[in-house]
Amino acid sequence: MKRRFLTIVAASVPLVAAAAVSTPVSASADLAATGPLPFTCAPSALPAPAGTAVESVTAADVPASTFQVPGAPPLGGFPVPDVPAHCEVTVTLAHPGSNDHAKVNVWLPRTGWNGRFQAVGGVAYAAGDNGAGLAAAVKQGYAAATTDAGVGGALDTSWALDASGHVNTALLDNFASRSAHEMALVGKQVVADVYGKAASYSYWNGCSTGGRQGYMEAQRYPKDFNGINAAAPGINWNQFEVATLWPQVVMNEAHTYPTGCEFDAFNQAALKACDKLDGVVDGLISDPQRCDFDPRRLVGTRIECDGKQVTITEADADVVRKIWDGPRDVNGKRLWYGLPIGADFRYLADSKTDANGVTTGSPFFVPAVWVATFVEKQPAFNTANLTYAQFDEIFRKARAEYDPVIGTRDADLSAFRNAGGKLITWHGDADQLIPTAGTVDYRERVDEKMGGTRKVDDFYRLFLAPGVSHCGLGGGKVDDLASLTAWVEQGKAPAVLHATLTTATGRTVARDVCRYPMVSRYTGHGDPSVASSFRCVQASRDRPSSGPNTDR
Repeated sequence: MKRRFLTIVAASVPLVAAAAVSTPVSASADLAATGPLPFTCAPSALPAPAGTAVESVTAADVPASTFQVPGAPPLGGFPVPDVPAHCEVTVTLAHPGSNDHAKVNVWLPRTGWNGRFQAVGGVAYAAGDNGAGLAAAVKQGYAAATTDAGVGGALDTSWALDASGHVNTALLDNFASRSAHEMALVGKQVVADVYGKAASYSYWNGCSTGGRQGYMEAQRYPKDFNGINAAAPGINWNQFEVATLWPQVVMNEAHTYPTGCEFDAFNQAALKACDKLDGVVDGLISDPQRCDFDPRRLVGTRIECDGKQVTITEADADVVRKIWDGPRDVNGKRLWYGLPIGADFRYLADSKTDANGVTTGSPFFVPAVWVATFVEKQPAFNTANLTYAQFDEIFRKARAEYDPVIGTRDADLSAFRNAGGKLITWHGDADQLIPTAGTVDYRERVDEKMGGTRKVDDFYRLFLAPGVSHCGLGGGKVDDLASLTAWVEQGKAPAVLHATLTTATGRTVARDVCRYPMVSRYTGHGDPSVASSFRCVQASRDRPSSGPNTDR
């Protein structure tokens, strides 16, 4: 693939003084009078968002091709075919005095632009997209943008501490909030410049970290986007990041490390007990909140793991019970939510056995780094051996220091509502990385603050997808963005999201994912793999408010 590059501005010092750009960019009066200009992959000098300077602007003409996503699976290492010819513009921003260099990448289809702008969020510790989301957006006709916020990739936190061992607050601010906002401003300006007219509608599209960024936009920059699609969002950042180390704490304190095979046995038993609660046995738990399977039922059960007979012990069952229950402080008070019943244990409750037969915990990278590097400021800090008391202390320390920076849990969305914005979130009921109940908790707090479920549903809707893992990586596809555009542009508020789900047996089924607090029930007749065989009904339980009430 050949790219024709054009450098518009390049310098080692800022060339454009910080300008007061604090609202979404729109086409100028002159453009409105003269009509759209011809497409040219050469934007003019761009105004800098307030508090920044534009260091460089480059542009490249890219012919139609297959885009190879960089990195390793599942985040990279795969092709995106049939990406149309497009213009790639890269704008490098700096915050004077911060020694940061945040790149904004904008891809603009040469033909077939649908008139919309789409911003693509990040994953883990990456603030932006590696090209997969941009390529997908361009294929759908969007002009799309993302930002690296001046930090590294998904697994790179080398930027977190400065040479003196203090948190790099400038880069953390970039990652937490301000770079996404600045990308929205710059991206829309590039669109207006290249196409000669502003985008008719602007959307945010992200999952996980990208979901958190979408909520941060709604909370702090409510006029940036007409619609926000924020799936499996990493909101309540300090609660869930620390909480996802809870399985390691439980296993360490119990000196009990069930194998993946043993953990699977508990999930299979829970599925067998709770699958039928929606009226049909189909390999999905449609409403995990109703599943009251007690893991102690398996004590004494013999299962086969790797060709060996293993007996489930009382200690194994107690570990599972505490992981599902979620973290509590030393006095037994709930701190946050646990792993959803049915979610894969292998990520958060992983362990390893050395050559001497000694088994220890193996914490998941993202929460382990958050605690070691950001909270403790000791990258070598071992999160595999935390006690209950240490966990309690770290949980509170993280909240005190970082909630105002990256917590993303402000329940007041009135400015976003008043700006006419629409927000859709779907979250897998079997999310193995971010507890689904935390997203429900946030939605409940918005309801309490903003007049109840019906009023909030006017601009913000939540959907829980049965059996779906984090961002659907293990199977599951939800028609979220199309539903969002129909809501924003045509006023069609989605009652359901059309989805394809993967059952516990690996079968693919069609299902309409219900709007919370509705849940799916089998009608009593019809093929369970067909969406029309189910209907959405009011959940037969009180709305969950059993979480950490002092934080609500």
